Amino acid sequence: MGTRLIAEGLLTDEDAPRLIGGKDRETGRIVFPMPEGSEAERFDPVPLKREGTIWSWTVQRFAPKSPPYIGTLPFEPFALGYVELADEVIVESRLTGFEFDKLECGLPVRLTTIPFATAPDGVTLTTFAFEPVS
Repeated sequence: MGTRLIAEGLLTDEDAPRLIGGKDRETGRIVFPMPEGSEAERFDPVPLKREGTIWSWTVQRFAPKSPPYIGTLPFEPFALGYVELADEVIVESRLTGFEFDKLECGLPVRLTTIPFATAPDGVTLTTFAFEPVS
């Protein structure tokens, strides 16, 4: 059946993908995700750093309201955090590959992709996440 990203325009098309942010042409401020529609006219797409550090985190221990949540069921708790990509932006993301009791601010992480849900057409939807840097 194959896989596809949960939303288009989030990642570069490379062997080691990078998130795509937007850089404000006037201020130089970087945002994520890249804005869409008329707001996008002020921004240039920029690939973001693949590595960063955990800025803050929590563990989601119950299923979010559905809809809109479409993640895999039965629900399994997952780590969620803000990842600082130095000198760029702070990104909200799932954290994968961590033992919950070992999470702490400042840990180095690297971008990856993980399965998220199965679409009605049977395709596996993937999303971005950050994993520990070995």
